[in-house]
Amino acid sequence: MPSEKILNQKKEKVAELSEKFKKAKMIVLTEYRGINVEDDTKLRRTLREEGNDYLVVKNSTIAYAAKEAGIEGLDNLEGPTAVVIGYEDYVAPAKVINDYAKDHDFYKIKLGVMDGKLVEEAEVKKLANLPTKETLYAMLASALLGNIRNLAVVLNQVKEKQEENA
Repeated sequence: MPSEKILNQKKEKVAELSEKFKKAKMIVLTEYRGINVEDDTKLRRTLREEGNDYLVVKNSTIAYAAKEAGIEGLDNLEGPTAVVIGYEDYVAPAKVINDYAKDHDFYKIKLGVMDGKLVEEAEVKKLANLPTKETLYAMLASALLGNIRNLAVVLNQVKEKQEENA
């Protein structure tokens, strides 16, 4: 039987992870079996630079924290699990993990949680292939500039036509 001190430490870990789950926009659960320390360090750094957390957590801790956060369906995870938590963006954590998994056959996406709802591996991969927020902003700005330019040309043509008629 674990001591009260150990039980309290476990409860703290569950509560801390539950709070992270509650704040998360996107959670990606992965199987990291086979990753070496150097690659793990690079992956963690890349994820942190994007504003995400990367944690290796026991499946039972994940299950308790998910339940406490109101997320159903994470109580039957198998194998070693790493949790990627994205707070700012839906696409960034999925993209980083998906890109890593493409280059490393052993690294697998188990499933995801988006806004508290489970999403299958295929959905996480679809999300990963969407443009980033910055790319979408650039595309929008480009489209708006094109429309403004076209409007200026049309207005100039109207002005010239009016001057001709006057």
